[in-house]
Amino acid sequence: MQNQEVIGDIVKNIEKVIIGKREAIDLAVITLLSEGHLLIEDVPGVGKTTLANAISKSIDCGFNRIQFTPDTMPGDITGVSVYNMQTGQFEFTPGAIMNHIILADEVNRTSPKTQASLLEAMEERQISVDGKTYPLPRPFMVIATQNPIDYLGTYNLPEAQLDRFLMKLSIGYPSMADEKRMADYYIRQSPIKLLEAVTDGKTISAMQEEVKTVKIHQDLISYIIEIIDGTRKDTNITLGASPRAILALIRASQAAAYYNRRDYCIPDDIHKVIQPVIRHRLILSPESRLNKLTAEMVLDKIIAKYRVPILPV
Repeated sequence: MQNQEVIGDIVKNIEKVIIGKREAIDLAVITLLSEGHLLIEDVPGVGKTTLANAISKSIDCGFNRIQFTPDTMPGDITGVSVYNMQTGQFEFTPGAIMNHIILADEVNRTSPKTQASLLEAMEERQISVDGKTYPLPRPFMVIATQNPIDYLGTYNLPEAQLDRFLMKLSIGYPSMADEKRMADYYIRQSPIKLLEAVTDGKTISAMQEEVKTVKIHQDLISYIIEIIDGTRKDTNITLGASPRAILALIRASQAAAYYNRRDYCIPDDIHKVIQPVIRHRLILSPESRLNKLTAEMVLDKIIAKYRVPILPV
């Protein structure tokens, strides 16, 4: 685990531009270490775009921002084949997805057909255009944003696409003290422009491989499976978490342990990531929504039903 010391440098660097939101930064970095994708649902102006840009600058990787609108086409995302009159052949022109960190801004404003163009890239780390497959660069991460209060002209992400996101989180408003610090800082300079890299993509890829070697006890895996199975049996839930959710929670727990400089998982690692990993994969019943229950509330009740494993020393 020779690269773990880099984590603190990445977090400190991002905190230069995202002030007072350590938990959101922690979860975003854990998602990156898990080779996962992140969905941020929040009101405008809380730093969603800045967070994505800060991650890319901190790890010295390419960054593309895609502004999704109703007229955005799949070819704008994946790329198109263009006929070259000089050579008499079609040549592939890469789309915006061909980069390391992709910000899919307001992803729910585009049509389902265009949303679906992200599926292969997110799952397989490749795109297919005109029968040819093109690998995406490593590391690769999609950070998608959506506005929770403006529903005019939006298309809800289908369950299959939500399931591709490792985590869903909300940054939220900063405290008044943090807003004062932010205002004083931004008056003097534009910190995102001054942000420098503290590592590189090759190191991040090596860290992602190290995360896969973090040991997780069979009792913890059984505990995860019990909770996921509990989401499928709960009467408050119409659609429970998928088998992909089990794998996502295991990998995120490994990344959380790695983030905390350990080569083994403990129950606290699972509890740190379980809400952002699972809650967006659940669909509540109409009765639950009428009773003003949230996915977080229902998931907390399910977690409380199962005994936390006591691991051998």
